[in-house]
Amino acid sequence: MAQTIPVTVLTGFLGSGKTTLLNRILTENHGQRIAVIENEFGEIGVDQDLVINADEEVFEMNNGCICCTVRGDLIRILGNLVKRRDKFDRILVETTGLADPGPVAQTFFVDDDTREAFALDGVITLVDAKHAELHLDDSEEAAAQIAFADVLLINKVDLVDAEAVDALERRLRSMNAVAQIERVRMADAPMDRVLDVGGFDLQRALDLKPGFLEPEYPFEWGGVLHLDSKATFSLRNGPDPAMSAVLEPVDAATPEVLKEAAERVFTRFSMPGDLLQAGAAIPPGGMLQTLALTGAERYDFTLAADRPGFYALFTEHLPEEFDAGFFDVAGAKIELAAEHVFNPEHTHDDSVRSIALELDGEVERSALNAWLSRLLQTRGPDLFRMKGIVAIKGEDRRFVFQGVHMLFDSQPGAPWGDQRRASRLVFIGRNLDEAALEQELRHCLVP
Repeated sequence: MAQTIPVTVLTGFLGSGKTTLLNRILTENHGQRIAVIENEFGEIGVDQDLVINADEEVFEMNNGCICCTVRGDLIRILGNLVKRRDKFDRILVETTGLADPGPVAQTFFVDDDTREAFALDGVITLVDAKHAELHLDDSEEAAAQIAFADVLLINKVDLVDAEAVDALERRLRSMNAVAQIERVRMADAPMDRVLDVGGFDLQRALDLKPGFLEPEYPFEWGGVLHLDSKATFSLRNGPDPAMSAVLEPVDAATPEVLKEAAERVFTRFSMPGDLLQAGAAIPPGGMLQTLALTGAERYDFTLAADRPGFYALFTEHLPEEFDAGFFDVAGAKIELAAEHVFNPEHTHDDSVRSIALELDGEVERSALNAWLSRLLQTRGPDLFRMKGIVAIKGEDRRFVFQGVHMLFDSQPGAPWGDQRRASRLVFIGRNLDEAALEQELRHCLVP
């Protein structure tokens, strides 16, 4: 049997230094040939331009967040790489900064062919010493990146004082007590701390997330009730103004039957359904129903049992998030006969988005600098990340810039040569106005 191919997953929140570390890995004399699978959150890929040219093969997947939609592509690309394994020694997967690395790591355990061909060597998470505290409190993705790490690299320690780094390390240690922690500048981690980590700890991943090895579902919860007649599903206001649900007849109240029913209703959650107001009925065996939860403190819906027996209800969110309960026609509480918390498909904060701009022509350096300065001063806290390649009037080389919140760095890139001179910029942040950003960039263009 052929030896498995080691895989390193490189993750970290936006602007933590993943591209800098990737450049180092691709150019240092470590004696290994590395194939890179790179993902970009946005419509226009920029990281490929930011990665220093190297002999290693770079794959860029530009179709959404790797933790949400790209797993099929990841398995496909890994399968293609197996056929060319004589050309490289290991694989590095760089995730987008908005990714929960769990589903990426999960790929190497749940797919049989992938598990036989590859071995997950480790998850490396970079942490921005200056901005980490801004994200750890309000970002599930940032917390997941810390929790799943085998190695934590606290980067940019030269930008903050030693006491702040000590406090950050204590917090990281409280979140992940078993990861190795290294303090680095400009992502200058020793290669033996990044490559050949020695193996991803599957048991720790299962401890963090018991459903780690389950497939992802478009719902978080399923419960089985025995109904003699119609019943009431009662909810209060929760974290979402709506709750999708499907009611399915089942033969028994066992975990196995519940999971079989989950497979049957899986596709219904991806299809449009009816919007139900409080007082409406959820029919058994039907399509997706979206329960409207706005304008009142409590909402009662009817579970329309058409015969006595067991029924499985699958809900988009956990019932306890909405103080939900089940009651018979007399108002008595109905206890669940079985329930299961599923591994849900990940969704992002809708206020966080990626805006990609691409404009032909050249820009005036002074106008560009003035605009970026204003942007950082007025929107810095909301701009997690910005990066781009800009064509400057009178310059033969690309202008490459990267920004994290109110920090900004730029340097000359590769010569344009005879290639089309155009500017490509990506902004990732909260509540961004795409039309306004494009108009402001257009004002920087040479007339």
